Amino acid sequence: MDIDFNKNEDHNKLMLSELRKRLAAVKLGGGKKRIEKHHEKGKMTARERIDYLLDAKSPAIEIGAFAGDGMYEEHGGCPSGGVVVKVGYVKGKQCVVVANDATVKAGAWFPITGKKNLRAQEISIENQLPIIYLVDSAGVYLPMQDEIFPDKEHFGRIFRNNAVMSSMGITQIAAVMGSCVAGGAYLPIMSDEALIVDKTGSIFLAGSYLVKAAIGENIDNETLGGATTHSEISGVTDYKAKDDKDALDKIKNIVDKIGDFEKAGFNRAKSKAPAENQEDIYGILPASRSEQYDMLEIIKRLVDDSDFEQYKEGYGKTILTGYARIDGWAVGIVANQRKVVKTKNGEMQFGGVIYSDSADKATRFIANCNQKKIPLVFLQDVTGFMVGSKSEHGGIIKDGAKMVNAVSNSVVPKFTIVIGNSYGAGNYAMCGKAYDPRLIVAWPSAELAVMSGNSAAKVLMQIEKASLEKSGQPVDAEKEKELFNKIKKRYDDQISPYYAAARLWTDAIIDPLDTRKWVSMGIEAANHAPSNKKFNMGVLQV
Repeated sequence: MDIDFNKNEDHNKLMLSELRKRLAAVKLGGGKKRIEKHHEKGKMTARERIDYLLDAKSPAIEIGAFAGDGMYEEHGGCPSGGVVVKVGYVKGKQCVVVANDATVKAGAWFPITGKKNLRAQEISIENQLPIIYLVDSAGVYLPMQDEIFPDKEHFGRIFRNNAVMSSMGITQIAAVMGSCVAGGAYLPIMSDEALIVDKTGSIFLAGSYLVKAAIGENIDNETLGGATTHSEISGVTDYKAKDDKDALDKIKNIVDKIGDFEKAGFNRAKSKAPAENQEDIYGILPASRSEQYDMLEIIKRLVDDSDFEQYKEGYGKTILTGYARIDGWAVGIVANQRKVVKTKNGEMQFGGVIYSDSADKATRFIANCNQKKIPLVFLQDVTGFMVGSKSEHGGIIKDGAKMVNAVSNSVVPKFTIVIGNSYGAGNYAMCGKAYDPRLIVAWPSAELAVMSGNSAAKVLMQIEKASLEKSGQPVDAEKEKELFNKIKKRYDDQISPYYAAARLWTDAIIDPLDTRKWVSMGIEAANHAPSNKKFNMGVLQV
């Protein structure tokens, strides 16, 4: 191993250590003291409930662990958006599980909570997976009600989705394991089956204090909307459980009886580990986002038996396209090549940049994968499309538009891994969040932004400098450097993968060695949802 490999390995493993440290902090939710108080009430935490519900030793992936990270600090923070979402297996069946974290502001809904719940439902809808809600929430966080209540993508959309999902035949099971108040009371009741835990679970449109204020009636919460009331009098819930574990056991029994599903028919063979050492990824991936490396070496450590059959290998070399298997599943891979390459004409092309020939190649490959019903995996490390007169005269806009069109109209499942740079229009062409990947995750090395920190800081600094000088404040070299560093620091914070994950621009930040698991579970989920849609690029033909 050379010294650069060792330096890269040290850098990437330090980033991975930071990821694990930050995940450990997030998993504490509202903190140890609140967890203890939760236990004193005889209740399990959201994560404990999910862990008990999911099959032991089975794989699972967590969606949005960093949702809300660094946000709402003036309100005390909102770790994981106050809700835990996992895709895993219950009695061998793949399910989405959504659990309110009552240690975070009593499970109240912040704006990011609503966005995360909608993302969970989106995954369920796209893949026709059963979804299980473990409800324990005080409802909308009132100080921010104007950002969560009335709009199309706000709180109410969740209940609309409940109704749509029911009509689609997607199984929805809800367990009321704590508070379930006001508008939130509709979620379990709009599910197909509802359970409630005795003494700790309650459902009502208005609690006892509000009832007293509104109509003058004196009543306690248990009588108003407890387990006995709703299981034996109102008939709102279908099952009464004696405690959390009993409720979760009942859910397991319900899921165990669900019938089989029609398959989409994606090709799968016996899984094989990569022939190359997967841990080499840490040494291959450079510490700096501006350094070159061979993406083909990364691919060999992600695919079964390190076998990657390249499509148009000698053409459009700044994008790698080809067929492989990941955990047995057949996939088509579209990846940015990050080393300088030489064309047939002897010209040099920059790694990570999309040229006309690369865009043309990717467009044709995406069309082929759609024809063959092969899921697509995008490996992003892209700075954008090539600029300059030669590229413009060569039709880079037209070729780029074709690639974006192919990605947009693709009907096979798409999965996006942000390995390094994800800048500007390159993010779009390589299936960024706006282009409906079934799952999109980032490695700790990822950066998502319109452009790099250096480039953006230079542009913003020149604007700031001109503004200061126009107002009669001269900017010398030292002041210019100070201004640049200040702007770059602010911008670098925004291009961090944690900033993106906090806002759910990505579903997770993952250890590179978990990439195969995410893609495999994603395709397995997509296999639940047969589709008759046909690939059509409209007026922009290949």
